[in-house]
Amino acid sequence: MTLAPTLLTGRLTLRMPQLDDFEPRAAFYASERSRWEGGPLSRVEAWRVWASDVGLWALRGYGPFTVLSDGAYLGEVGIYQAADYPEAELGWFVLPEAEGRGYAAEAARAVMGWLRGRFGWDEVVSIIDAGNARSVALGLRLGGRIDAARRGIDPGDVVIVHDLRGAA
Repeated sequence: MTLAPTLLTGRLTLRMPQLDDFEPRAAFYASERSRWEGGPLSRVEAWRVWASDVGLWALRGYGPFTVLSDGAYLGEVGIYQAADYPEAELGWFVLPEAEGRGYAAEAARAVMGWLRGRFGWDEVVSIIDAGNARSVALGLRLGGRIDAARRGIDPGDVVIVHDLRGAA
């Protein structure tokens, strides 16, 4: 059963996560790069996080998209909302070899357009650890604005608000 739509951009395919997608996600969570996402995590902990994120598709009608280029796994971009999140969040992660090529931005724009068209949302937030300068920069490059009054997940989080009204 497919719960997520397939989104296509000029270079990317965004699709429902599949079981094989867990391996690169587990490797990400095992690495120091996951420090901005609560890691590093054991394989069991990584499974719990990933499976709950993927489960959002059945529970809320949105979740992470697997991002592919020419069939190669690049990462995930989508909407996340764990129990401790104050609201739905646009988030992203790409493999180290995919960084700096605009893939996350391209995928995030596609997800923002889908959100506007599917749900009619006017805005969505990205909640980012203040130390994750690259992710904060991406949120701003996507046209977002920092809203210091908006609550994050952890103290000190940077909350970037994305206006979706022009996205669809």
